[in-house]
Amino acid sequence: MKVLGTPGPLSLLLYSNSPPFSYPLSSPSIFSSTIRCHNLHKSMAACIDTSRATNPSQLSERPNTSQPDGNHFSYGNLCRPPFPNHVSREPFNGNHTKTVPTREFVDFPFEEEAGAIWLTMKEEARLDVEQEPMLSNYYYASILSQNSLESALASHLSIKLCNSSLPSTTLFDSFMAVLVEDQGIIKDAEEDLKAVKERDPACISYVHCFLNYKGFLACQAHRVAHNLWSQGRKVLALLIQNRASEVFDVDIHPGAKIGSGILLDHATGVVVGETAVIGNNVSILHNVTLGGTGKASGDRHPKIGDGVLIGAGTCILGNIKIGDGAKIGAGSVVLKEVPPRTTAVGNPARLVGGRENPIKLDEIPSFTMDHTSHITEWSDYVI
Repeated sequence: MKVLGTPGPLSLLLYSNSPPFSYPLSSPSIFSSTIRCHNLHKSMAACIDTSRATNPSQLSERPNTSQPDGNHFSYGNLCRPPFPNHVSREPFNGNHTKTVPTREFVDFPFEEEAGAIWLTMKEEARLDVEQEPMLSNYYYASILSQNSLESALASHLSIKLCNSSLPSTTLFDSFMAVLVEDQGIIKDAEEDLKAVKERDPACISYVHCFLNYKGFLACQAHRVAHNLWSQGRKVLALLIQNRASEVFDVDIHPGAKIGSGILLDHATGVVVGETAVIGNNVSILHNVTLGGTGKASGDRHPKIGDGVLIGAGTCILGNIKIGDGAKIGAGSVVLKEVPPRTTAVGNPARLVGGRENPIKLDEIPSFTMDHTSHITEWSDYVI
């Protein structure tokens, strides 16, 4: 590999017309080299491999092309810098001279102290890489190179929610600060992972949920946004809400309060208003709205109890209570309170068994995910 440069401060050139980087196919072992990257205009970067150059100021002129010396490099960390290997992100032009800063180290839990779910996720990731070697860089950057569930979640969300004017590194710093400060978010995220794995038969592993389930990711993005909202940082909280809505098609106001063990199944089209409250171990399917009844301000959104199951396409409107262990049938419009352990279905929704003597559920519907029991008794409609 030919290297250009002279001792002294590192001069960074602006490659405005260069093509974007792509991930090469390689094994995780190629990440053993320490690579320091500076983001350049339009996602370009100039990379230094400190294991191969005795002078850290030497700069590769063409870092994205193969070199004649036969050595291999990976740019898997280009868009996903592992915490704490951050470098300065100050804007610069072609005449700007910048010295490579020293690393800032932050303590993370050792593997021995990590939770069981995180260790299981790393093992699942290794097995996935064995089955699909072409995904090795992706799994390494997302899971295997991370020191904790906190750093993995901050990294994954920052990549998902970034755009051309909102860099992933900026989001990563904000997410990581919140997750380190509020460990309750990670505990809730672990309960959410368990909920998805136990209740959704389509979920094949924890790592599959973590990487691919937009309902899970939208819920974790909301937890971060809610923390910021509670601290008075409403502008940043609303920005995260907007990006999550655009990326995941899930619109949860950062003021809404959500418990743990939440399953947003499919999740597309879920809308949750500012003063809504969702209890623990709740299962919600796609196209569900927890909204208001008009433009009135104040406490105006539903309160969902523990263990509730809400079917697809349901609208629950107004400051009403859905009791613990209740079930709302798909396509229902609920405008009045639903007692605990009962089933409501229809437009407008009616209680199965009648208002005076509704049928009581024996099991927690959010756990069983049973959408049809007792509903056939409510209607004589036959296809």
